[in-house]
Amino acid sequence: MLRLAITGADGFLGWHVRVLVRALGWPEPVCLGPTELADPQRASELLSGVDRVLHLAGRNRGEPDEVAAGSLRATAQLAAALRAADIAPTTVVYANSVQAGNGTPYGDAKATSARLLADTGLPLDDVRLPNLYGEHGRPWYNSVVATFCRVLADGGQPEVHADRELDLVHVTDAAARLAGVPVGGSWDPRMPVLRVGVRELAERLAATAATYRNGELPLLRDRHEVRLFNTYRSHCFPVHYPLPLPRRGDARGDLVETVRTHGGGQTFCSTSYPAVARGEHFHLAKMERFVVLRGSAEISLRRVGHTEVLRFTVTGDEPVAVDMPTMWVHKLVNTGDHELVTLFWTNELFDPTRPDTWPEPVDAAVPAQAAVAV
Repeated sequence: MLRLAITGADGFLGWHVRVLVRALGWPEPVCLGPTELADPQRASELLSGVDRVLHLAGRNRGEPDEVAAGSLRATAQLAAALRAADIAPTTVVYANSVQAGNGTPYGDAKATSARLLADTGLPLDDVRLPNLYGEHGRPWYNSVVATFCRVLADGGQPEVHADRELDLVHVTDAAARLAGVPVGGSWDPRMPVLRVGVRELAERLAATAATYRNGELPLLRDRHEVRLFNTYRSHCFPVHYPLPLPRRGDARGDLVETVRTHGGGQTFCSTSYPAVARGEHFHLAKMERFVVLRGSAEISLRRVGHTEVLRFTVTGDEPVAVDMPTMWVHKLVNTGDHELVTLFWTNELFDPTRPDTWPEPVDAAVPAQAAVAV
């Protein structure tokens, strides 16, 4: 558990560092803003006794000379405070850039800042960061990901004027690297990179937005897809919430589709009036799970082409899961006096053109029955 001091604590990266520190239960970081850095005595007092100083302050956008001057000013002030601190921190960590020393005012200022910190004589961890993306980034400032997400959340379409390859790192992984947090949890200080073209990125985010606009969850195959989706969702909140859910009703009761996940299936909740039956069909490939949450019911199943019926008595008082085997006819009947509430999950989204739902009654001319109580 380390005691950190942070410059640029209110910025994109600084906020994510503070969120991670809070999740870990570490002490609240000492935050040095422009006011504290401009007062060498105050800054040195705040730095005394901390374990690790994270220098994140700097400007990303603006006139080139202003960007460079802003970064160098904050670094010089921090270096002076470090020299004056009574108890120097064990490590200074600089959020540098892969563009350091590239001949641009921004890149040269980043390289000069690293030298200023090294000249303090304290151990320096010079971390060269690629493009960072993540929740609540400022559009047109922090990253192209934030810009594309904001445009899509506002109902527009991203414009790509020049395509090139990007190396993207999620900001929580960068925060873990800078704070010295070991591998674990949902972060990775090794900062795994997503290499993607700008045009491909725009297309991927646009597809994600189109899926989510209907209340459906996109296919999330790896950690970067999850984090890109979370980034997009941060730009939708709170304007686009709550999300309306499809509700369908008939003489049997109501059905609400709660979750539709591409690649992960569909979850829906239904109500059934007393004595109402649902089902009376079988599937060739589709997987289904039934969970009664309120009321009492009987789930009955019969293997196709066979006569024996299995019956499960289930109640919401002790919820259990009953998974429907493929090629078994099945139904659920409300056996209570009140409304039955059941949660259903299937492994695929319902497609009316390919429903894989084949009607057949469970109790058709069945002479032999077996009962199972759950």
